[in-house]
Amino acid sequence: MKHLYAAALIGAAVAAPAAAQEIKIGYALAEDSHYGVAAKAFEESLKGSLGDQFTFRHFPSSGLGGEREVVEGIQLGTVEMTIVSTGTLSNFVPQVGVFDVPFLFTSLDHARKVLDGEIGQDMLAKFDDAGLHALAWGEQGFRHITNNRGAIQTPADTEGLKIRTMENPVHIEAFKALGAAPTPMAWPEVIGALQQGAIDGQENPLSVIVSAKLSEVQKYLTLDGHVYSPAVILISPALWGQLDDDQKAAFDQAAADAVTAMRGYVDDVEASGVATLKEQGMEVNELSPEEKAAFRDALAEPYKDYEAQFGKELMDRIQATE
Repeated sequence: MKHLYAAALIGAAVAAPAAAQEIKIGYALAEDSHYGVAAKAFEESLKGSLGDQFTFRHFPSSGLGGEREVVEGIQLGTVEMTIVSTGTLSNFVPQVGVFDVPFLFTSLDHARKVLDGEIGQDMLAKFDDAGLHALAWGEQGFRHITNNRGAIQTPADTEGLKIRTMENPVHIEAFKALGAAPTPMAWPEVIGALQQGAIDGQENPLSVIVSAKLSEVQKYLTLDGHVYSPAVILISPALWGQLDDDQKAAFDQAAADAVTAMRGYVDDVEASGVATLKEQGMEVNELSPEEKAAFRDALAEPYKDYEAQFGKELMDRIQATE
């Protein structure tokens, strides 16, 4: 009887379902942002294909720290997933900084074709060498300047402007060339610094400006579209290495579904965001093509550095993509 009882226990243990593996996913913005929408779409897609094999704990609004800390957590395996801006990632994969070169992309459609094509996919593969695994390119949109000093129409209007930037050498060099005073700062510190007047302004896509309610702490919005801002969906190599082929395929599909949701959010906010911000009291001006050209001309020296760093051929390929 003892043997039969033991056998029954062993059989029950074998039949017991494996406990679901928890995935901690952290991101800098709120749950109702494009990051949050993408994270939720990822979770729903994965649940649809793999059932209850994985559970998610979401840490929005920098709940696991700033972007750099979260990416380091991905490397260490203490964080399983994140959706993160390329502004931070160029500290880990320097080549990705080419996508942050000002006025390189002409439209969302142009940028998406580059990222979805050979150039973008080759770049994703480089993350593995940095102790990261990139699943897909997400998106934030084109970056614009907000500030409390006044409307910006010409490069001269940025002279001395204390503007928060990401810890991104490409962005910092560009703003220095324009005569501004770029101030690298982790996102969780930005709202307080704007409220206290420690900085005059910041630059971000409409998707962030709207979802972060920057209209509450900024008066002027200049639609200059100086930089296209991608995002990346990252998974820790520790988790990725544990997955079987079917699970990896499900994660890849979930990432594709997350990108679709994120781009849909960006499309919506690009269409409605300006009206929303005006209603909230922001004064908005948009640069004409000629005014944008003046900013591009003011960046002639940094462009030489960008071409030396990233390769003129690659930059030309990006600009020639149709």
